[in-house]
Amino acid sequence: MNTSFVNSTDAPQAVGGYAQAVAVDGARKLLFISGQIPVDRAGHVPASFSDQARLAWCNLEAQLRAAGMSLDNLVKVTVFLADRRYGLENRQVRQQVLGERSPALTVIITGIFDEAWLLEIEAVAAA
Repeated sequence: MNTSFVNSTDAPQAVGGYAQAVAVDGARKLLFISGQIPVDRAGHVPASFSDQARLAWCNLEAQLRAAGMSLDNLVKVTVFLADRRYGLENRQVRQQVLGERSPALTVIITGIFDEAWLLEIEAVAAA
């Protein structure tokens, strides 16, 4: 499988560690990951946004591992934030988790199913 970043010069450039588009050639497996929530196996929800974000990313990574994949296989990520005030902190945690990886990305400000959750992360991966 080959992935390549597509960033048209006819549109605004991506800022903050993501690609405007990701092309996937030769994938044999696609994984569609439902929204991962900031809840641990015991049902605990951390209080701070950054702790919730790290936990949601850990839960997403667990789904990737269960499918024999890793963060390297991510091609599209959608983050749902409970409030726009978490935008910068969300970017910081995402960049810490993803490092140099740059999947296509959308961040949506919306109501979340449980009021205790400050974010939810869904993704698509390819291998």
